[in-house]
Amino acid sequence: MSVKKSLTGLSLMILAGFATSPFAYAAPAKRSLIANDDDRFMALRDAAFHEDAASTEQHAAALKNYDIPSYVDYYRLRSRLVKTTNAEFRDFISKYEGSAIADRLRNDWLLLLGRRGEWDLFDQQYPQFVVADDNQLRCYSLLSKAVKQHKVATEARNLLNSPRDYGEGCYALVTYLTTNGQFNQDDLWAQMRMAAENGALPLAQRLGKLLNVSDKQVAEAVDKPAGMLKKAPDAGHAAHELYLIALGRLAKSDHEQAAETLSRHRNLFTDNEKALGWAQIAMQAAQKLEPEALAYWQKAEGAVLTQEAYQWRTRTALREGDWKLVKSSITAMPASLKADPAWVYWYGRALKAEGKHEEARAQFASIADQLHFYGQLALEEQGQKIGVPGTVKPVTPEELAPMERNPNLQRALKFYAMNLRFEGTREWNWELRKMSERQHLAAAELARKNNLLDRMVNTSDRTKGELDFSQRYPTPFNDSMYKTTQALGMDMAWVYGLIRQESRFIMNAKSHVGASGLMQLMPATARYVAKKIGLGNFVPTQVNDVETNIALGTNYLNMVLTDLGGSQALASAAYNAGPGRPRAWRSKLTRPVEGAIFAETIPFNETRGYVKNVLSNATYYAALFEKKPQSLKKRLGMVVPKGMTATESDVPANL
Repeated sequence: MSVKKSLTGLSLMILAGFATSPFAYAAPAKRSLIANDDDRFMALRDAAFHEDAASTEQHAAALKNYDIPSYVDYYRLRSRLVKTTNAEFRDFISKYEGSAIADRLRNDWLLLLGRRGEWDLFDQQYPQFVVADDNQLRCYSLLSKAVKQHKVATEARNLLNSPRDYGEGCYALVTYLTTNGQFNQDDLWAQMRMAAENGALPLAQRLGKLLNVSDKQVAEAVDKPAGMLKKAPDAGHAAHELYLIALGRLAKSDHEQAAETLSRHRNLFTDNEKALGWAQIAMQAAQKLEPEALAYWQKAEGAVLTQEAYQWRTRTALREGDWKLVKSSITAMPASLKADPAWVYWYGRALKAEGKHEEARAQFASIADQLHFYGQLALEEQGQKIGVPGTVKPVTPEELAPMERNPNLQRALKFYAMNLRFEGTREWNWELRKMSERQHLAAAELARKNNLLDRMVNTSDRTKGELDFSQRYPTPFNDSMYKTTQALGMDMAWVYGLIRQESRFIMNAKSHVGASGLMQLMPATARYVAKKIGLGNFVPTQVNDVETNIALGTNYLNMVLTDLGGSQALASAAYNAGPGRPRAWRSKLTRPVEGAIFAETIPFNETRGYVKNVLSNATYYAALFEKKPQSLKKRLGMVVPKGMTATESDVPANL
């Protein structure tokens, strides 16, 4: 089969498998009231995202003298993207070369070139894509190399580890590598297991076509595993693989039944298949924090694991205090994963548990200067507390002036004023790429001057040598915060640490689930707390009033803190995931654990990162407020199963 012919068939297969455009979006509502050019621009943007080319042209024609012409031209093309010619793409990029919006259009163009299989042009343009954050384009880049007879299987295996980010490009890559022999059946089944692990049934079914497995069989294994597991597995490799996937899916709801089923039919599987089966069960049991997960991982020895599975095996070992398994699990991780500061820190702790203190110190020293949760813990392992750097030279008026004249930053400020945060942040970050550290601090001051505290924090956070903690850890609304926290007897540093993580001090922040304001309160929570504290005549719109939001948020945080025994680790988790979940996670403990271990083993990715960031933030805020070094370990404390007491032997010496 020729390359050209196989790609034609591949394109048809891709197009048949996807009902939606690769440029899917949550389209804004159409608007009709137009009082000025900014309103007209918003209407232009809305029309473009609705792919209403006629309305887009009408609005664009009326904006010939608008002060952001590049976006007017972009939305004009955006409204008919799939019909835009390569010449039109080139003309736009040539006209606005070096701008953020030109890079955005290049991203759109590259996706189309990948879909069309125009590899020569793709290869010309891809190296010029600056942001380079599109996983589909990474897949298309490897596909282009493969089409040109390059061996890319190893790179593809390293890239294809997050099925939720695949899209058309990555499925096209898997398909082509399979068709041309660079991926074998084991590669496809590894992809199938990852898709099933993530509950990505549509992707699993498309992979099933490459494995000659019907949609019905895949759906049964992924969505109705109990039916498949009622009888012994049929003969054959595909039947066994599907059976093992079904075991993992059953383990999500009943790990004991899954384990019993695998044990009952163990003589029908090869050693490798059994290890894979136990790994499937162990992964689900680990994420449910079941104590039996440790035994399952031990039976899974030798199985090829996904990146998530490597991490959850280590987390299981941490939770159960098995430092030998912690060490061996981290040692087995891929190099890129092993280099993550979390696993550097825990590897150091495993070495320390073995008595290899010099090797442990080397691990801690490698991350102790990093300003994050594990950098702080590593610093404490070196016998130091967590402070703040010396005062940096303030930004001068002479340094600030170029920021105030910078056209890209001014464009970003205009977008923020129009509540177009996505566009504003794109323009802001684009300009930061060119700046020195002093210029980053000056840009952060510009953000402060315009009351964009989230931009101030994020911009200042980028510096490595010039560290301004007044920018990184601001304390707006200090009077209200002090009054409220003092009345409740709460730790103001912790509350500020939580707000920094929740909203980055965006007063009208609104989450995708409907949480509002500085402290991101859900409507039902706001009503409940307002009633509990006697806030009469409360209406939902009050939640965005700063003082009301602070009062409601701190009172709610105090409620969950009291309910969870005064543990900031548990209460932070409760604020993010709801009070019932940390109680359930604590109930699965078989022994007291350090707060850092509890945080690392939280099953929800978002909540796990949230708790670490909140308590890391709080530690720096406390150092600023108290003007003395702090202990993150002490703040984390111990998390103890309800009804159990931590003995002296449970508490690490340096806690």
